[in-house]
Amino acid sequence: MPPAAGAVGTQAVDGLKLPVRIVVDKWGVPHIYASSTSDLFFAQGFNAARDRIFQIDLWRRKGLGQLSEVFGESFVEQDRAARLMLYRGDMTKEWNSYGPEGKLAATRFAEGVNSYVDFLTANPAALPEEFKKFSYQPAKWTPEDVVRIRAHGLSQNLTSEVARAKIACVGGVDADRFRVDLEPAHKPSVPAGLDPCSLPADVLATFSLATGGLTAPAESSMGKQEGSNAWVLGKNRTTTGRPILANDPHRALTAPSLRYMAHLNAPGVDVIGAGEPFAPGIAIGHNEVSAFGLTVSAMDQEDLYVYELDPANPGRYKYGSGWENLTTVTEQVPVAGGGTRAVQLQFTRHGPVIKVDTAANRAYAVRAAWLQPGMSPYYGSLKHMRAKNFGEFRQSVDTWGAPGLNHVYANSAGETGLAVGGLAPVRTGYDGLLPVPGDGRYEWNGFVPSSTMPRVHNPANGLIVTANEYNGTAPGIGYEWSNRARYDRIVEVFGGKPKSSIAESGVVQNDVLSMQGRALVSVLQSLSSTDPATAEALALLKPWNGVLATDSAAALLFEIWFMWHLGPNFLFSVLPPNTAATIFLPDHTVLVDAMQNPDKYFGTGGAARRDALLLSTLKSAIDDAKNRAGADSSKWKWGDLLKTPFPHPLASRTDAATAARWNGGPVPTGGSWHTVNSSAYNPVDYQRLSGPSFRMVLDVGNWDASQVINAPGQTGDPNSPGYKALTEQWRTGKYVPLVYSRDAVERNAVQEFVLVPRR
Repeated sequence: MPPAAGAVGTQAVDGLKLPVRIVVDKWGVPHIYASSTSDLFFAQGFNAARDRIFQIDLWRRKGLGQLSEVFGESFVEQDRAARLMLYRGDMTKEWNSYGPEGKLAATRFAEGVNSYVDFLTANPAALPEEFKKFSYQPAKWTPEDVVRIRAHGLSQNLTSEVARAKIACVGGVDADRFRVDLEPAHKPSVPAGLDPCSLPADVLATFSLATGGLTAPAESSMGKQEGSNAWVLGKNRTTTGRPILANDPHRALTAPSLRYMAHLNAPGVDVIGAGEPFAPGIAIGHNEVSAFGLTVSAMDQEDLYVYELDPANPGRYKYGSGWENLTTVTEQVPVAGGGTRAVQLQFTRHGPVIKVDTAANRAYAVRAAWLQPGMSPYYGSLKHMRAKNFGEFRQSVDTWGAPGLNHVYANSAGETGLAVGGLAPVRTGYDGLLPVPGDGRYEWNGFVPSSTMPRVHNPANGLIVTANEYNGTAPGIGYEWSNRARYDRIVEVFGGKPKSSIAESGVVQNDVLSMQGRALVSVLQSLSSTDPATAEALALLKPWNGVLATDSAAALLFEIWFMWHLGPNFLFSVLPPNTAATIFLPDHTVLVDAMQNPDKYFGTGGAARRDALLLSTLKSAIDDAKNRAGADSSKWKWGDLLKTPFPHPLASRTDAATAARWNGGPVPTGGSWHTVNSSAYNPVDYQRLSGPSFRMVLDVGNWDASQVINAPGQTGDPNSPGYKALTEQWRTGKYVPLVYSRDAVERNAVQEFVLVPRR
């Protein structure tokens, strides 16, 4: 193992040309200094494996469909699903898409990982605990492994297409407006040739296996609410006279963190920030002069196609005036204990087949832009790392593939900007909001030119904000954007200040004020009740400020009311029962609008019906809250119900004591789905599913003053103090410095080692 904390030493490895120095600071960030980019990416791979070998090995196995090899036959179907979603196109086109450094970076990164795997083979005592517990070894990588895996990208609307079809079957497609608010305003229609009632209940089961978690075969769509916040404050809006760039990606909250911080330094590149631990480069961070961050842009990059199979030959599907053969590939899946299982993979001209309904003689396939060349998620950030001005940054964004992103930018010269990037299909004659027949009537007509995507450069008001909201992207690129609550709250805070500091950006990243809560409380102000339970609920909520704080009793009541009582009962008040039952929760924008404008939804005199709904649901909600949190509402705390478990991917497969060590939580949590500090949670058990494990606030130009947090910690070793070291600071909204200069790195160094070529 490389030297322990406080020690300085060397590690001889095969594959390096010249020595590489790695300095680890007190917060676990490695600063990697190499003499060439080739050696730099090798060392990045070696170091990522040193800190996260179990995590990145599991990611590779899951993505390539090799879980059965170590966990047994029960994972064969998940392996088959993963293999369907691999990139299977021309690798020359794939590598060329990422620029001249794309293949080099992946090749050298993989070689660095493999070098650490060799180290573990020679030093079995250093093998991480998880491998020992489940009796397997980390595997060797190929460069193609880095880019071929696509299932970890943020898919957008396939699940929504199916949900909309089910609603259309029961109550007509217009009823879907209660589930999701479309922007720009748009009225979807059922495509000619589609029977929305024909979709099998399990049509997305295989897709969910491929894109979901390790232990959950089909994650709830409620748990896929991943997004981000990012903003740039121009130098005229800051207390320092320098721009501030802030970013806090909302992803699954796991142990270890899905992000890994690192500093990469070699001739021509000096970049620090966070990226995926299993890929080279830095996706979010800064170089010597430029800072960059991202949020998801919900462009629609996928469609579900429905095919009629030939009754005489179900290996063919109808296309145009004839039949086309399904492409069938048979692969052998190794299984723990010996032997293999044959799996059949089928493809149409549009993409992988995820369901064959033999009874109805139909097949279903996914067409996804992210299966095109150059669409490995976030890999395009390699081109960001050397950008020195917004023009160079925009050129990088113009070739971005997946996922669709809003890229924000600032530099030490005072330039600021935003550029949307992503491969968005051009659809002719349909909108992509429901499944479509795969017989040739609904084809893509190329992709939207990058020149038509939104661009912002040096706005006069000095404020750029993106929170996954609709930001004017051309119609047809996408319609299903995040609720504007986070965006509106960020703009409200910064718009009300002439100048803001680095610390204030950190406060906003941790903001848990609910715009929906504040709006609904205002509607309650005129209400009263003689019923004791209802009166108690009103007494709790009417003075509430809308802040979903961890220690708030009103927050606990509000979330139970909003999620389980007001929302569902509103649906049953305005929709037929069979239609209302197909929607779990109404779109937040629709629900708030209905409470503020009752005649629009309840008809003439709607205020009386609305008030009756508010009071009856408050009564049932406070009873529900007492069942969950106890009879004494003065003792309620929202954080006693909402917890962040930071689950380890194998915790459910081990004993309770080990699981408790491996998991990073549970941590009492505030916020909700619709707060800037996003807490997307399972509404059944109130376990937080996603949110900002990584936060970054950059003081552009004065880089050592920048602040970050990465929870639960940097290392992937459950037995290391660094595994959960940042959890408490994350919970309390505190940050650590992201030191960058040589002097600052040296002052804060706790570990140093040099990788040297083996002679």
